[in-house]
Amino acid sequence: MSNDQPPPPPDQPPEDDPFAKRPPDPTPPSPPPGGPPPGGPPPGGTPPPGNPYDTNMPPPPPPPPQYGGYGGAYGGADPLSGMPPLAESGRRIAARIIDWLIIAVPLAIIGIPFDVYQRATQKGNDFGDTVNSLNGGGQLVFQLITIVAYVGYDTLMTAKLGQTLGKKWLKLRVAMLNDGSTPTMNTSLIRAIVLWLPTLICCACLWPLLLLILILVDKPYKQGLHDKAAKTVVVQVAP
Repeated sequence: MSNDQPPPPPDQPPEDDPFAKRPPDPTPPSPPPGGPPPGGPPPGGTPPPGNPYDTNMPPPPPPPPQYGGYGGAYGGADPLSGMPPLAESGRRIAARIIDWLIIAVPLAIIGIPFDVYQRATQKGNDFGDTVNSLNGGGQLVFQLITIVAYVGYDTLMTAKLGQTLGKKWLKLRVAMLNDGSTPTMNTSLIRAIVLWLPTLICCACLWPLLLLILILVDKPYKQGLHDKAAKTVVVQVAP
């Protein structure tokens, strides 16, 4: 019996034939431990938009500027951050004089039937004497008309436009301190009452002077008592 191995079949190449062997199946390299390399895209293709690993993406555009949002609150780190320039004291005084004349001139004509000028020349003329005098009925009515005219004018104009006619002509406006918005009707009413009522009832000289002094010395917002009561500021309007 012979020990020779039978030759392999003709359709099978010998095992040592290098041309007959298939190359091994390629296997993808495993990702390095610890996630994707810093600064490069993660494995698996192009990163989705907004991927933080995509260093070639352009930076996001800055947010559009918004009107308001200034001031923050009382005592903030930078209370004037983002705020338009505060109104100059001289322009505020001029605007107030204009508003006073706008109401005073019509009232001067309306007051003639109420004997306002005759009563004004008599001694002891104040609100209490007007109420108790024989002619106090007409004077009281005119006093109420005056209060309604000044307070109503300031309230309606401020709530609707943020500025009276005097402020509009001098490029000023009233704004809420916390966000720069136009004051609401209630806020405008509070501001107008504190501004005009003491002046019209008992303190025609002292109250305007006190408001002026506070506007000149108040830091950093230049607020009078009426501004503090309503939490408002007066700023310049861009031309």
